[in-house]
Amino acid sequence: MKSIRHYSVAGMLVFLLALLTACGAGDEDGSGAGPIQVGSKDFTEQFIIGEMYALLLEDAGFTVERRLNLGGTPVAHAALLNGDIDLYPEYTGTGLLTILKRPSTSDRQGVYNTVAQEYRERFNLIWLEPAPMNNTQALAMTKEGSERLGIKTISDMVAKADQLVMVGPPEFQEREDGLPGLKQAYGDFSLKRYISVDPGLRYQALVSGQADIAVAFGTDGEIAAYDLVVLEDDKNLFPPYQVAPVVRQQILDANPQIRDILNELAPKLTDETMRRLNNEVTGKNREPADVAREFLEQEGLLNQK
Repeated sequence: MKSIRHYSVAGMLVFLLALLTACGAGDEDGSGAGPIQVGSKDFTEQFIIGEMYALLLEDAGFTVERRLNLGGTPVAHAALLNGDIDLYPEYTGTGLLTILKRPSTSDRQGVYNTVAQEYRERFNLIWLEPAPMNNTQALAMTKEGSERLGIKTISDMVAKADQLVMVGPPEFQEREDGLPGLKQAYGDFSLKRYISVDPGLRYQALVSGQADIAVAFGTDGEIAAYDLVVLEDDKNLFPPYQVAPVVRQQILDANPQIRDILNELAPKLTDETMRRLNNEVTGKNREPADVAREFLEQEGLLNQK
């Protein structure tokens, strides 16, 4: 009887420990035993992708707590380092330039390799697979304007710059990947005019005919909504901004299946897809969570409920 009682007690202890782990207890050391904390920055695309990560993990049986809309890059990165969140979507170019303070380059694989290696060595953070989408700086025109002026590339634009009005945020006139960078990469040029506006007014100015070119980001929903032409960066000035989950190493050690779950999403997120999904929120006023769930169900990544 003593032996039987001993094993019964041991079995009960194992059961209780498993129950506590499943309920999220005992995570004070950041080991990943509790709910997975999914964060995001403070704009539409981040809300959508953060919701996708959360939904996929919940569908796989994880308990997830959402900490979306944290703020800008420094806030989200600090939250990850402090263990306040366990993962969030980040952009390779942002990691390279903003966090690591490394020189800009247009080499997609090189940028990913750099951020993956240095994040792991310096911060004990892991980059999972990047999506093909590229939310980089871009220049956009209406289809009619592009065809009428014969402009398909940035080189084409530079050749006719003195005839063109560009609209964009004030900082584009100063940024290294803004007008100064364009002039360094493509040769000196002068625009007919540059209109400085709040970022939210760029596309209104473009489609209303007040400007010929708008400063854009590659996955802006307005590109899809207005059927705009994104000029080819034919001299590869703009660095790549591919999105990927950045995860604390401790969380992956405790839950290695997270890697496969989130990596399955990566190839689905193309420029065209993100433009469409962003527009569902910004153009049609839908909730990011609804847009994220609908997309995952359509792609067969989520069980329909």
